[in-house]
Amino acid sequence: MKILKQIIAEIKHTKYENTDHLQDLILRYICYAPKMPLRIFQENLIGRAEKTTLKVYDEYFSGQELNFQAFKWGNGSRKILLTHGWGSKAADLYEIIMALEQVDDLEIIAFDAPGNGSSEGTLSSLLLFVEGVKAIVADYGIPEVTIGHSLGAMANIVAMKQMKIHPKHFFSIAPLIDLGKNFEASMDALDIPKDIQHTFFRSFEERFKKPVFHYNLNDWSAFSTELSKHWIAYDPNDLVSPYTFMKAFLESNVLIDANDYLDAGHERIIKSPIMIEDLLKILG
Repeated sequence: MKILKQIIAEIKHTKYENTDHLQDLILRYICYAPKMPLRIFQENLIGRAEKTTLKVYDEYFSGQELNFQAFKWGNGSRKILLTHGWGSKAADLYEIIMALEQVDDLEIIAFDAPGNGSSEGTLSSLLLFVEGVKAIVADYGIPEVTIGHSLGAMANIVAMKQMKIHPKHFFSIAPLIDLGKNFEASMDALDIPKDIQHTFFRSFEERFKKPVFHYNLNDWSAFSTELSKHWIAYDPNDLVSPYTFMKAFLESNVLIDANDYLDAGHERIIKSPIMIEDLLKILG
C-alpha cells in the first residue's frame, strides 16, 4: 500500500498539470495492484496446494514474459477455476476454497494473476488476468465451472469467449460491469480534472489498441447465456461495482440468475457464509 499512497500523493500534487509525467502517474494509479502478505491461515491453504509456475507475455507494460503462480487442491473429475479480483490473490478466496473442498469429486484451481499476489509484474490489467486464465486452461484443461470475483469475473467471461469455450456454469461474484466507469470513478476520487481524464482514456486506447469502454460486460454477456448458465451474487450497496450498472445489466440479460446480499460489501462478499451456501447449492 505504501507505493500506492506515494503515487496518490504525487498525483494530488500535480493533478492540474497535463503532462506526460502526470499521465504516467495516472496509469500507475489505475494499474498498480497492491500486494498484501498472506495471513497464517492463508499460508496453510497455499502450503498444501499443488503448485505450478506458468508464464504469460506482458505486451503492454514490461514487454517481457511474467511468471505467475497457480494452485490446485483435489484431483476430482469436475474442474473448477477460481479467479480473484483486483489487488487480491488466490488465498483471499479462502472461504470459498475451503467450502469447495468439502464437495466430492472436485479439482479446484486458482492462481495469483500477473502483477498480483506472489506473481511477477509491477503493473497489471484485465488483459493480464485474461491471459492468465488462458494459460491455466492450456495447462490444466477446460473447467466445468468458473468462479470469479470482481475483475476476475469479467476476466473469466472475456477469456472463455475469446477461447470459444463454454463452461457449464459461470459464477460471478460482485463482477465489475463497466471497466471504463470504474476507471472514471477512481480518477474522480482524486478530483482529477475531466480534460486530463480524457487524455488518459485516449492514451489508454493507443496503448491497448481498444477504448476502455470496450471492456463492458454488456458487450460480452450474450456469450455466457447461450450454452452456459450464469449466476451473479451482488450487493445492492456495492460502491465499487455500483448497483446502477448491475441493475441495467441484469434487466438486459434476463437469462442470468442473480441473488443480492445486502451490505455484504464488495471485498467481503467472497467471505459471506450465506453467499457461499447458495453457490454450493447451485453447484450441486
